[in-house]
Amino acid sequence: MFSAHIGYRFRELPFEERFEAAAAVGFDAIEHPYLETFEPAIIRGLLEKHRLRFAQLSCAFGDLAKGEKGLAALPGRQSEFRAAFDNALEFALTADAPYLHPMAGIPPSDADAESVYFENLHYAIQGTAGTPVKILIEAISERSVPGYALSTLEQARHVQDVFGPGNLLLLLDTFHASATGIDPARWIAANAYRIGHVHIADYPGRQEPGTGTIDFEPVLSALKAHGFQGAVGFEFTPSANTAESLTFLAAWRARSETRRRA
Repeated sequence: MFSAHIGYRFRELPFEERFEAAAAVGFDAIEHPYLETFEPAIIRGLLEKHRLRFAQLSCAFGDLAKGEKGLAALPGRQSEFRAAFDNALEFALTADAPYLHPMAGIPPSDADAESVYFENLHYAIQGTAGTPVKILIEAISERSVPGYALSTLEQARHVQDVFGPGNLLLLLDTFHASATGIDPARWIAANAYRIGHVHIADYPGRQEPGTGTIDFEPVLSALKAHGFQGAVGFEFTPSANTAESLTFLAAWRARSETRRRA
């Protein structure tokens, strides 16, 4: 299943038209991090109209105007985190989003960020118990967000081992993996059971596949070989307009459909 990040894709269109545009070029799903400002029933209606799924929803960002990148690991902000998470969970349940990704954020250097992060993730996991929604976490590299509380896949694996992959899954981003010296294909082969969602972006420019150094053939092969059933999302900055940056998509879809029939 291929997912269009409609915060990056189709930005030349009004927001509600991006759903139709995503479906028209062959996407199966969409994702967008800031949808709580929309009525969830409207989003659900657009998804049903265009036969799309909602792949995942990031949440609990904090104050974006101040450069905050999440609340989950920020001491003293637990009440704010819980309110934001509860709001996002209600949205996810209405819009039928399978995953919520509580953003960790950039804690002060002297903060006890890990204990706060674990406390908030425990709250999130307890909140989703008995629902179809699971929790995602993502390692966001220092290259993109200096000081982010969860910056490596090794850290992410440690957090997951504490809570268990039945409760919390990892979002693997090929750009962030490569930025920390990780070969995405090899990491998938060794850790496929840990992954709930994948983000595709080339390295080092964070643009579409074919613009950087990542060989995506082994990445796709590893996902297939290890039975990955989640969504592959495209969270890259287009090097040109949306249509030109998606010229690879038809071949990727054809490859995926051929393998399903095999």
